[in-house]
Amino acid sequence: MNIKLPYTYLAFSIAFILCFAACKSDSQKKYEEYKFYNLQQEGWKSKRVNQFVGDINYTATEVPLQYYILKNNVNNPQVVDSIYELNNRERIVEIEFQHSNEQDLLLEKYTNRSYEDAVKYMAFTIERDFTIITSSNDTIRCSGVNFERNFKVAPFKRALLYFNDINPDDNIKLIYQDRLFGNGTIKFNFNETPIKL
Repeated sequence: MNIKLPYTYLAFSIAFILCFAACKSDSQKKYEEYKFYNLQQEGWKSKRVNQFVGDINYTATEVPLQYYILKNNVNNPQVVDSIYELNNRERIVEIEFQHSNEQDLLLEKYTNRSYEDAVKYMAFTIERDFTIITSSNDTIRCSGVNFERNFKVAPFKRALLYFNDINPDDNIKLIYQDRLFGNGTIKFNFNETPIKL
């Protein structure tokens, strides 16, 4: 006996499956956005270490890689896990310099360089001044820097530092040889477990 299903039943089944898939996709997207919002509001900067030397406050913050990926893929949060798995041996550290009187630190009286040379140093050369020592006793040199120009609007100078080939479970210690302001070796010990979403 050959029974043919009515077209309405078939159309209803397809619509139900598509609706279910869309609802699941929307709920997953909302969950990813919720994780992003919580991380942004409550704690992605919890691994912040301050060192005050002379008149300068040095602040290093380990940025969770997932946050950085999610921030750049906020409209497509489903890709975070797969991108993280491909890049989980990378670390990003935000470094911030601020004078105690909120003066511009790139002035010649602080750097012994022209303002233009100090900006170039922050943008291109400063990466040579940073290394990471891992809890596995590996020494990793900085592989890149992104100097955030604020054009004298904010009272601080900030750069993102990039490091490669670090075990994702290792704790890190950031070592800064301060050749820009001449304050010697400054250490930032991130002794907590790396932040993960």
